[in-house]
Amino acid sequence: MVVSAEDLVVIDGSNHRLGRLASRVAKMLLEGKRVVVLNADKIVITGSKSAILARYQYLLDRTWLSSIERVQVWNPRRPDRIFWYTVRRMLPRKKPKGREALSRLRVYNGVPEEFSNFKAVTVEDALHRSEISRSGKLIKWMTLGELSKLIGGKVRAE
Repeated sequence: MVVSAEDLVVIDGSNHRLGRLASRVAKMLLEGKRVVVLNADKIVITGSKSAILARYQYLLDRTWLSSIERVQVWNPRRPDRIFWYTVRRMLPRKKPKGREALSRLRVYNGVPEEFSNFKAVTVEDALHRSEISRSGKLIKWMTLGELSKLIGGKVRAE
């Protein structure tokens, strides 16, 4: 399969907010584009570290919410898989359109050699620019790499 240059979007995930970037990527995938996200371990989650950690720890410990016969609750610990699942949950996974869209997504920690010569774009409205909000409050945040280490994930650069 030949991929044209206008169908391939390479995004550098450094200093991008998780939810905003994931929603923009999901929209691109549904439009039929192939999306590659680099530096997933540098994507930012806003909020206090204790609240973020408590939320992900709850998600990891929630086996009691799943069926006994078919356990479907699984939450990743690696940064690239955390982002992949965030995008997956924003797509219509029960429809062929959503499953096909998800197959066009590739997420990497770091920058693989095959994408080192590509010009990575940034999603302007998803960037985490300032440490202070418009109301003057300090924005607390952590990266997916830090979160992954705290919940027991093995961060490996690809």
